[in-house]
Amino acid sequence: MAISTLETSAQKKELRHVVMFKFKDSSTPADIKSVEDAFRALPTKIKQIKGYEWGTNNSPEGLDQGFTHVFFLTFRSEEDRAIYLPHPDHKAFGALLGPHLDKVMVLDYWAKK
Repeated sequence: MAISTLETSAQKKELRHVVMFKFKDSSTPADIKSVEDAFRALPTKIKQIKGYEWGTNNSPEGLDQGFTHVFFLTFRSEEDRAIYLPHPDHKAFGALLGPHLDKVMVLDYWAKK
């Protein structure tokens, strides 16, 4: 039995949540590491996060505007993202991040191939 193209594309549909941080100049390496560790723990606490990766900027282009960290989360649906956003563990992470955050940029999109 063949799976329809519609079913196949629906199964592969993924919602990406991209978060970039620029930390305050006053934030120490230990402060930043605590933020990294706390963000890295979220997928173990919030089951709606289906994929997670992160890294620090190493672009030679000089267009980062001071943003150093990027976190890339994957959700299966907007409903899953809607559970994540107000989740108590996400809110606790925000409280830890707040004192160290200079700027944040968030972009969400449906992945296309």
